[in-house]
Amino acid sequence: MQPSSREDTETPDETGEIADEAAEELRQRLAAEAGDVEAMSVLGAMLLRRGDLDGAEPHLRAATAAGDRAAANNLGVLLHQRGYADEAAGWWRIAAVAGSTAAAHALGRHHRERGDEPAAEYWLRQSAEQGHTLGAYALADLLEHRGDAGAEQWMRVAAERGHREAAYRLARALDRKAAREADGDNGVQVEEAEQWYRQAAARGHRRAALHLGTILERRGELKEAGRWYLTSAKDGEARAACALGFLLRDAGDTENAAVWWLRAAQDGDGNAANALGALHAERGETQTAERWYRAAMDAGDVNGAYNLGLLCAEQGRTPQAEQWYRRAAYAGHREAANALAILLLRGGDETGAQPWFSKAAEAGSVDAAFNLGILHAGRGEEQAALRWYERAAAAGHTEAALQVGMARLQDGDEQEAERHLRCAAGGGSAEAAYRLATVLDARRPPEPAHELGEPVHRRSECEEWYERAASQGHRRAQVRVGMLAAARGDVVEAARWYREAAEAGSRNGAFNLGLLLAREGSDPEAAVWWKRAAAAGHGRAALRLALVYARRGELAEGQRWADRAVSLGPASVAERAERLRDALRQELSA
Repeated sequence: MQPSSREDTETPDETGEIADEAAEELRQRLAAEAGDVEAMSVLGAMLLRRGDLDGAEPHLRAATAAGDRAAANNLGVLLHQRGYADEAAGWWRIAAVAGSTAAAHALGRHHRERGDEPAAEYWLRQSAEQGHTLGAYALADLLEHRGDAGAEQWMRVAAERGHREAAYRLARALDRKAAREADGDNGVQVEEAEQWYRQAAARGHRRAALHLGTILERRGELKEAGRWYLTSAKDGEARAACALGFLLRDAGDTENAAVWWLRAAQDGDGNAANALGALHAERGETQTAERWYRAAMDAGDVNGAYNLGLLCAEQGRTPQAEQWYRRAAYAGHREAANALAILLLRGGDETGAQPWFSKAAEAGSVDAAFNLGILHAGRGEEQAALRWYERAAAAGHTEAALQVGMARLQDGDEQEAERHLRCAAGGGSAEAAYRLATVLDARRPPEPAHELGEPVHRRSECEEWYERAASQGHRRAQVRVGMLAAARGDVVEAARWYREAAEAGSRNGAFNLGLLLAREGSDPEAAVWWKRAAAAGHGRAALRLALVYARRGELAEGQRWADRAVSLGPASVAERAERLRDALRQELSA
């Protein structure tokens, strides 16, 4: 005879357990046949757990008739499984009255299913107050549904007794309360919520693991956050798989990120589908990107339509971009509304653009508020423009803060102007840094003199802002920093900043660099920079060139640059240039 294969046999441990169960069942059966009521109840429960309803029912009925409340409760469970809900409720009532907390819980659920909430609350409270964990949870659920303040107390009781769903829901309630009280001292609630999430997650609650991961990620504890995301994702939580993908992407592991995004997207997570779309778009795989964006849209994620709009816009497919922007905008996507408005504005449809800018701005789009400011400013509607600029600036928009600062300067409100310019400059605006520096510079007192008459240079705040603007490529700031360096005798530093400004197209930078070079004896190089400045419309540079050529005896060239200086001005330069031109003309005609 061939021995049985390994797959057809039970392991020794399983065999032992089955043998123990069979022996226990036989022992209880013999005792039940001998009239032992407790054995009848236990045997009925064993058969009920196994699913042998026909075998369990006579034993449970016999034990119930003898007054066993556990048997009455289990008989109710059996009848409920058979579909006899009303008869089941009758036996649960008998068991509950006899003190069965499980029966009271079952009876309470029965009444709630039938819409009899007062009866449901009565029996669930009986169960909960006698220490039944499921009763406490069911009571909390009922009270929460009614908006009763006592719900949290019973949810806490159930959570403390180890009910993982209660722990999760308690954590969510504390989270929501902390969010509502964001301006107050909500640290204790946040900390307690984390503890309950942790307890539920440790008991295998996948959504609790997801929320715990989110808390840890916000706090920067990425390694532990990743572990909880992984636990949740492996249990089938698509949002955790998506979050794990982002964590891996941020760590530079795009390949594994894509694996988890794919898993989440296949489970219907629109955010993950969008992430996959963006990943393929970055690689230039536009068709695959479009497919995933469509999948995101099909999953109900409006970002999918917005991203399709962006993709089409990048490819120059303007009609398709407009179509997708509109779809997302009508669904309430504020950035899509802003993008649609920009698209319409570029196409010359200012009338069509404005409502979308307004819709996006009212929905909280800072860029749309700023764009409305630009739109009104372009029409000369300065007050309306300022209102939108102020709204965008209040939300942290750098360029809007600059516009408000400049408007306040024009109005003479220097204090408000300075406040907004500081915000814009702090946000990285070179123009704001320069304008703030000019405001501070105008207030700066004269440099104090040393006891021996030597000037003492103290680095002022305005110089710091000039230098910040200059380092960001602001040409006027570069010229000003050069002038400050020249004033303190640092010729090398002054030349560096003048040259940087001049090479970027600043005529003042070119003129000042020429002056510096001339003082150092480099007249030919100075003339080169003055020519560049004069060609850009700098009258004093043209006058300097006229003088240079006059001294060299190149009278005709000197006269030509004098003519140029007269035409460029300003008045004081034009007057001097005219005198020089007349003198050169006399020389030439002599």
